[in-house]
Amino acid sequence: MLVRDAMSTLVLTIGPAHTLRQAAALMSARRVGAAVVLDPDGTGIGILTERDVLNSLGLGQDPDTEHAYAHTTTDVVFATPAWTLEEAAVAMTDGGFRHLIVLDRGEPTGIVSVRDIIRCWAPQRARAEHVSA
Repeated sequence: MLVRDAMSTLVLTIGPAHTLRQAAALMSARRVGAAVVLDPDGTGIGILTERDVLNSLGLGQDPDTEHAYAHTTTDVVFATPAWTLEEAAVAMTDGGFRHLIVLDRGEPTGIVSVRDIIRCWAPQRARAEHVSA
């Protein structure tokens, strides 16, 4: 199974000037754990995750004055739609993160999460166990 089969194609994108509260509200409304941060004049494509927001709050920072750019991961590992789910899982495990931005022709076209991979693998595993029983 490939990343294109598991990824979400509805990508939440925000700008670097969004506050963490704005980002969190958008992520909550969309029920996603990450937002792609597009900064065409700066770092390019980055990612802001729920963990980034939580870490900021844990440090006592004000979500109304903290901006996405200060908490965005910019050294991002990108997947392609043609990667296997195994390749995506290895990249996530090696990098210690739970989301991969999927690029196609240099543009973000999706996000694949650990949850997406599990959702795809669980039925396959159940079918395989049923067949071998």
